[in-house]
Amino acid sequence: MLHGKSDADWPELIASWKQTQLAFRAKVIIQPLDPLPRFVAGADAAFSADKKNVLAAAVIYDRIEKRIIEVTHATRPVEFPYIPTFLSFREGPTVLDAVRKLKHEWGVICFDGQGYAHPRRCGIATHLAVTLDRPGIGIGKSRLIGTFAEPATKGGSSSPLMDGPEQIGLVLRTRDEVKPVFISVGHRIDLPSAIQLTLACLGKYRIPEPTRQADIEVAKMKTGGHQAEPMLF
Repeated sequence: MLHGKSDADWPELIASWKQTQLAFRAKVIIQPLDPLPRFVAGADAAFSADKKNVLAAAVIYDRIEKRIIEVTHATRPVEFPYIPTFLSFREGPTVLDAVRKLKHEWGVICFDGQGYAHPRRCGIATHLAVTLDRPGIGIGKSRLIGTFAEPATKGGSSSPLMDGPEQIGLVLRTRDEVKPVFISVGHRIDLPSAIQLTLACLGKYRIPEPTRQADIEVAKMKTGGHQAEPMLF
């Protein structure tokens, strides 16, 4: 028995999750995002120290002024254990709560995780972007699936992320001689636009500012260091 469900419930639940992912995958629209929006949302999630709550933060990054202009937070009890490739069912509802609290307009959202680069082509970035029906991309710090050749060491170098004969994303070195990130489309964007957006949102660090700042916010939540929300700058 775990989280109110018997062992017999899990195969049925996981089968239903798979069907949901396949249904969401069928709704994905891949198209250029042109021009790139000025205001870019970012979202990330983590867990409380006791692992009982999901903590999520959403931010809006102004690409022109290169600063965060809004931050929101959300918390929910953990409902499901970690099951690989089903992260969106564990973290997604809390992330959506945070995103839906944003008051300022935004044109695209970056998620810390995978989009199309997923066994069923529906990672958390795809699942949530389709739910919102807004342009979104996945920016993963590590590979979930696929094979790739290591990109050249210079910032901006990239190589295709492949699953057999299909390209499912791009491995992008954002700065000279740092570990690459794994970019894949979520919804209402294509891969060239996703790469352009990622590079346009870089600051001094390997991770683009929308997801980097969201990650910082959830780290603050763990220690009780975030302010009451929403925060508008």
